[in-house]
This record gives sequence, C-alpha cells and structure tokens, in this order.
Amino acid sequence: MRQSKLFSKTSKSIDKDIESISHSLLIRAGFISQLSAGVFSFLPLGLKVLSKIENIVREEMNIIGGQEILMPVLAPKENWETTGRYKTFEELFKLTGQNKKEYVLNPTHEEVIAPLARKIILSYKDLPLYVFQIQTKFRNELRVKSGLLRTREFIMKDLYSFHTNEKDLANYYDKVTKSYERIFQKCGIEAVKTLASGGTFSKYSHEYQVVTNSGEDIIYICRKCNLAYNKELGTKKCLDCNGRLEEKKAVEVGNIFDLKDKYSTPFGLKFKDQDGKENPVLMGCYGIGISRLMAAIVEVNNDKSGIIWPESVSPFDIHLIALGDVKKEADKLYTKLTKEGKSVLYDDREASPGEKFADSDLIGISERMVISEKTLQKNKIEIKKRNSQKVKLINLS
Repeated sequence: MRQSKLFSKTSKSIDKDIESISHSLLIRAGFISQLSAGVFSFLPLGLKVLSKIENIVREEMNIIGGQEILMPVLAPKENWETTGRYKTFEELFKLTGQNKKEYVLNPTHEEVIAPLARKIILSYKDLPLYVFQIQTKFRNELRVKSGLLRTREFIMKDLYSFHTNEKDLANYYDKVTKSYERIFQKCGIEAVKTLASGGTFSKYSHEYQVVTNSGEDIIYICRKCNLAYNKELGTKKCLDCNGRLEEKKAVEVGNIFDLKDKYSTPFGLKFKDQDGKENPVLMGCYGIGISRLMAAIVEVNNDKSGIIWPESVSPFDIHLIALGDVKKEADKLYTKLTKEGKSVLYDDREASPGEKFADSDLIGISERMVISEKTLQKNKIEIKKRNSQKVKLINLS
C-alpha cells in the first residue's frame, strides 16, 4: 500500500476530552475515526489490525471444535421477553419497525442461539456442539468512555457450547480457558483470569482483565498465585492460596459463563437421552471483545512516540520509508517485498524525513525499512524493529 494513497491521515493534535492512551493514539495514527460518542469507523489500518485479531481468535475457536455461523443483529422483542431480559437488561437498544413490530439490537445472542439450536439438537447423539460468531453488537450505554474500551457499537466473538451433562460442560469450560490464554498471548498482552459475579448470566463467571490505568474495573491480584478477583466479590485474601491481594485498574477483554439451563429451558431446548427421556440441554457462553481487545493491546504496547504493535497484529509486516531521490530503487524494493508475500506500507510521500519517521513511530508497524541516498551509497538498507532502539544495515540484495 502506498502511503500517499492511504485513506487515512495522522494528526499531532490531542483532543482534551480524550481519556485513554489507546483512544488518543488510534485517532492520531489514523486507525479509527469517531462518528459520535461510542460509535467509530475503522479505517484501513484499523481494519487490518481487527482482521488479524479476528483470525487469531478464529483459528483458536476452530482448534477447540467451534463451527462459525453468523446470527442476525436484529431480534424480535418476544425472544427477549421469553427470558425476562427485555425489562431487566438496562443497556438494551429497543426499536419499533413497520406495523408497530418491536425489536431489539442484540448486545449478546443467547436469545437467538437457544431457539436456533432447538431446530438442530434433538438427541444426545447431537451433543456436544460448539458454535461461534464474530459480529457487531450494540449496548445502549449511559456513558461511553475511553474510545474503543466502552462503546455503544462494538465487535465481539461469542462462542456457545451445548452439553448433555455438567461434567462435559466443565471439561469444555476448562478447554476454553486454555484457548483464551493462547489467544491473548498471541495478541501480545497479558490478560489476568479473574473471578467475578455472573451478572444476568450465572452466579459466578471468569473474566480476562488487562491491567491499565485507563481501565474502569477494579481487580485484586494475588501476589502469590496470580489469580485475580473482581472488586464486587469483596474478598480480602486469595480464596485459592490465602495470599495477599494487590489492587489494580483493568479493562475486561473476555469472559466465560457456565449457563447450565438458564437459557435452554425458557426456549424448550431439550435432548432425548439413551432411554428416550427428555432433558434440558446445558449451555456455556464465551465472549471476547475484538474491538476492545484492539484498544487494550495499544494500552500496554506504546511509548511516548506512538503505538508499538506486536508482530502478530501489526497492520503491515513492514513500513518502507523512502528518503531523498531514491524513487526508482524504492519502487523496485517495494515490488520485490510484495512479490515475496510481505505486506508493506510504502511511505512514498513528498514529506520531510522528520515527518516520515514521526508518523512511522506513531503508526507503530512492527518493522521499519529505510532506503535513502546514504544507504544506497553502501548498497544497503536500514532496518529497525519498532520495539527496539537497535538499527542494523543489510545488503539491498
């Protein structure tokens, strides 16, 4: 991609109302654009990062047996009345269509997946079953804040599992926790497994929290075993090892819930066992906020100059910068790298070296290549990793 044609502009100014590092950097570096409070457009750079995160998540969901589907954003009011959440879910977007038909913009999909699964799950032979989607969700938040960390429209991966018994559900729950740990590690962040209240889902749940000063959650991390607790649990010592707890601010990037029959029973989601007896299907649900995860990655991977993308989610493999009268050689190198399968952002703009380097640091692509009249005199190019100060020269060939 030639930077001169990129549908994006960097900015030096910082809006005084911006509250988080990730919000500021993603706006200034041209990854996102704000339409209104809690509503954002993802520009080419931002969409590339989102796609890479989605692919990491998708790969892990496939490994643990997930089948990808796509459910509707819009749901009939009746589905939410069936579970009782139409009145109790405070952040629900409600709207009226033609003929006064009432709908909900789904913030989560239990009210859709349970009646859908009822059409497919009939017998114990159909279980266990795991399906997931990556899709836009809506929450009518009273107060949005911190850019992508709390929005009204967001992208989420939600996985739903269906089981015949609690042991099978518990085994899969553990399998998902290990998958989540791999996902966050691949994305270049440390997410702390945190015990929390299950809210409208279950008595208890597990959250994955990323420690950051921009976080709105308070968690307590055990210094001894690294297990964490959400503030709402009110515990003073670690329930696992009795260790001392340390208070931290954090942002939730994932959660897992043991639903049992909470949503299967209202929709009559049952299976026939080997004796022909009907039993409720047991469910689990497992979410990851894809767009929020993107912001969390920036929260913990940055410096005073800009973003430092981990290689796994960097929008491009290489940021190629041409300095001075080297267009012919730079174009040739860009073509060569692209043919070799590298994704390259090529800064071919008529801008000063200072502006190009500043923008490169702000955008934060994991590797930078510089070709200039000075390097060409030695038939070399300059290479620097964004997360390192070390610069090395390699042969142009």
